[in-house]
Amino acid sequence: MKKSKKIFLLIGVLFVVATLIVGYDISRKTSFPGSKKYLKESIAPSDDEADTTKTNKENEKIADQ
Repeated sequence: MKKSKKIFLLIGVLFVVATLIVGYDISRKTSFPGSKKYLKESIAPSDDEADTTKTNKENEKIADQ
């Protein structure tokens, strides 16, 4: 085997190992999007929107408290 071919194979192996290390590091710091719980801010109604489903009795109970 020629010296240039050995150097090429060595560089190729180092590149593959470096790529695997970087991929593993990135995968440890991220999570699958489907595994995340919803944030309270994304599911809670905002103050700007009025809830039109409340009845008058519910509104009175809230006002009395």
